[in-house]
Amino acid sequence: MVKAKRILQVIAYDIEDDKTRNKVAKLLEKYGARVNYSVFECMFTSVQLQKTKESIAKLVDRRTDSVVFYPICVDCYSKTVYMPENKKEYNVVEVI
Repeated sequence: MVKAKRILQVIAYDIEDDKTRNKVAKLLEKYGARVNYSVFECMFTSVQLQKTKESIAKLVDRRTDSVVFYPICVDCYSKTVYMPENKKEYNVVEVI
């Protein structure tokens, strides 16, 4: 079996409604680590990334909420600095 290529994304959001914000956070927790209250580092396959974007788009209010996906290359990610220094663990869901 060939493993799917992973895409690193930093996702930041500003979501007004508590219930919606919790749903988005729970969805993102499947793929990565919360690095700040409303910021996640996630590893996706291209299919997972697309499905996650579609799911979030259905949840958020386009008038009041915002969600931003920042793609991060492996070289750039290797230069990330955490203060204080914390190791982030990913809970990666495998696609077969």
